[in-house]
Amino acid sequence: MHRGAGRARYGTALVSSTAASLPDSAVLAASGRLAAAGCPTPEADARALAAASRAEAGAGVLARFDSLVARRAAREPLAYLLGRQTFRGLELRVDARVLVPRPHTEALVEAGLTLPRRARVLDLCTGSGAVALALVHERPDLRVSGADLSPDALAVAGENGDALGLAVSWFESDLLLAAPGPWDAVLANVPYIAERDEPALAHEMIGHEPPGAFRGGWDGLDIARRLVGQADAIPWLALEVGDEHAPAAAALLSDHGFADVTTRRDFTGVERVVVGSRPPAGASLS
Repeated sequence: MHRGAGRARYGTALVSSTAASLPDSAVLAASGRLAAAGCPTPEADARALAAASRAEAGAGVLARFDSLVARRAAREPLAYLLGRQTFRGLELRVDARVLVPRPHTEALVEAGLTLPRRARVLDLCTGSGAVALALVHERPDLRVSGADLSPDALAVAGENGDALGLAVSWFESDLLLAAPGPWDAVLANVPYIAERDEPALAHEMIGHEPPGAFRGGWDGLDIARRLVGQADAIPWLALEVGDEHAPAAAALLSDHGFADVTTRRDFTGVERVVVGSRPPAGASLS
């Protein structure tokens, strides 16, 4: 291959950094670079980054592509590089202030979709607002609020609500401590990665996503215990949990007065959501 001046290297391939277009050879070489870096879907990632680079106005397509590929090779999440992630058909803005919404969290939304009409619902640890916004989008009768301890995360959630035109009330709270209530139902994707499991996490998560949003203590249930301990007035509670946490989380709910405890599986078949319910004190969900 000709090695003219002003060329940028992708693995063994060299492409012009001043060209107005992005040749297929650059995308192919970038895919090889991402594969060598351990990215699980290098071809799809390279194509997505190429499309994002081409979509921006102005010259310097290859320079933009080079920068994005270098960041992806450092295992920065693809969603952060694109600035968006699709969740249940909603395109959400995401960046390093929030966790990237995962498909298995759809099981938490699906639990919420079973609630009675006009239930007052709180989405705790809302992050990007994915769960709260999906609920409002699919069940506009629900009265949904979203809370998070992180002001940065709430800013992202608010931006997503505004962009999608979906009405959710957002507020800052450490779990239920500053949640005004009353609530008919609480859904929570609390941090649940156990300390012992952190070395096995994907580089994207451990190296780039906010640790306060995924670290769940020594066994992954520290935050869940705190939440359940604050939930005496909550008649319906759904927790997203780690791969092997469902039995312990179910016992936790039972020990705190939730008489009807069930689990829901995610798209991989893992028991991902534990739901507990009990008669509301002096109120009806209907």
